[in-house]
Amino acid sequence: VVAIKGRALPDEPARAYYLLNKPKGYITGRRDTRDRQTVLDLVKHLPVRIEPVGRLDFDTEGALLLTNDGDLAFGLTHPSRGVEKVYVARVEGRPMAEDIVAIERGIPLDDGPTAPSKARIISRGERSSVIEITVKEGRNRMIRRMMAYLGHHVMDLRRQTFAGIDLGQLRLGKTRALTAAEVAGLRKLAEKPEAKLKPKPKPEPEPKPKPKPKPKPKPKPKRKPKRKGKPKPKPKPKPKA
Repeated sequence: VVAIKGRALPDEPARAYYLLNKPKGYITGRRDTRDRQTVLDLVKHLPVRIEPVGRLDFDTEGALLLTNDGDLAFGLTHPSRGVEKVYVARVEGRPMAEDIVAIERGIPLDDGPTAPSKARIISRGERSSVIEITVKEGRNRMIRRMMAYLGHHVMDLRRQTFAGIDLGQLRLGKTRALTAAEVAGLRKLAEKPEAKLKPKPKPEPEPKPKPKPKPKPKPKPKRKPKRKGKPKPKPKPKPKA
């Protein structure tokens, strides 16, 4: 027990991790200015106070994590982690192969092009089709805007999986506690990615000093031509005795 000035502080509540199958018609905020229901109304029965991890649109149903682990929630929603979300959408019309290619390459939206995403067509009908899209971004109404760009209005949208946690058989409006293995997997995803250390570039070899040019040999001084002196006089012949 921690005490300050003799007063005992309440123990920190145990960490809690839950999955909710959110129905349509609920917002993910704590309260709403228009007095709409929030997802916290669905978890009042739980013994701990928990908060939603990220957001899910008012008219979208599906997987929503709730926890009192702020560090985990921050990590899972940080753009640098690239946490995957799998959506299943029922759309008007019949998406074609070129629509899948466009999603995989990225869709130009008003707030910038989407990152390349995965997509596959689950079924096609005369009036509507079901498509699965996996994204790593968390923009507002992103799936609906992507499909609208391709000319297919989204009739129903469900988030099937968030950060590897799948709805499975969880009924709409119900919650379940995450397993220890699921929490461990989430913590791994939420970890700050380590900066990849770039190998130190090998130092470039110092350029060899250019050999000093050999000094030019000094020109030999020109010898002065010997002056021709006066011819030595021939010795006089000795007189005969």
